[in-house]
Amino acid sequence: MKKIEKISVKKNKTASKISKTSPRSTQKTLSVLDEKHSVPSVEISRTHENAKPDKALIFLIGESPLVEQYAEICFASGYDVCASWNELPEKKQITLPFDFKISAAVPKNTSVAIELTNINISIKKKNLEKLAQALPETAPILSSSIVITATEQSTWIPGKHRLVGIAALPTLIEKPLVEVAPTIYTPKETLEAISRFFLTLNKEIEIVQDRVGMVFPRILCQIINEAAFAITEDIAAPKDIDKALILGMNFPLGPIEWADRIGLDQVYAVLAALHTDLREERYRVAPLLKQMVFTGAWWKQTQTQ
Repeated sequence: MKKIEKISVKKNKTASKISKTSPRSTQKTLSVLDEKHSVPSVEISRTHENAKPDKALIFLIGESPLVEQYAEICFASGYDVCASWNELPEKKQITLPFDFKISAAVPKNTSVAIELTNINISIKKKNLEKLAQALPETAPILSSSIVITATEQSTWIPGKHRLVGIAALPTLIEKPLVEVAPTIYTPKETLEAISRFFLTLNKEIEIVQDRVGMVFPRILCQIINEAAFAITEDIAAPKDIDKALILGMNFPLGPIEWADRIGLDQVYAVLAALHTDLREERYRVAPLLKQMVFTGAWWKQTQTQ
């Protein structure tokens, strides 16, 4: 394979969408996904003996339920899936309708690796270092970048060009669009390859700036935070806040219900990272929300009243 030419992407470039008609990459392409599921430059490794030669392997590592949600959509799109959790969830929490391999070791024949950690940055760094060491520099690494920028993460590993940020938050993979944040080291071929990968999952991508929170997670978590302030100040009960935003703003879910589905620890991680990064009062975490992350009791009790 020819040496990869690095083409930097300006961080302040206006967001633009890579369409479904993106041209095929040249021989300089970073990706191994030239066709939907073909893996012409990667041999099937003995570490994944059950993988079929005509299927690409996706390796997922990170937090529950993000790993399960990405595993389900990758499997449904015809990929082989291998996964590893930072902390193995209880079996009863894993409700996937299929079997997939669980392995702490990174399979050598991985086509795309996805790191899905938002809460513990030190574990995230170790995960990325493990991926970078195990995989060739032609294997793209997608990493959740809502609590720390993709550019900063890329400095942790050799082959910075292969890491690209994504907005990974529980439930968001259900949406038809995925936010992608290139780093200052990202070549355009990597974006084309990632666009093709998400198209195989029936997703489009939107290129956004490499900033903490990215776009939708920042807005959503800020709305949830404001709802927590409103509850604290006795402006409205949780169920009434949900009803107001569903009926008045046409939200698919109210902020309270959405927070429960995402996970309060995930919401807190995003808000805390935004406040640390920007030092703006609007991102100060509501005391009630912070309390609920550690106890989980008060909000639930209020909802049942």
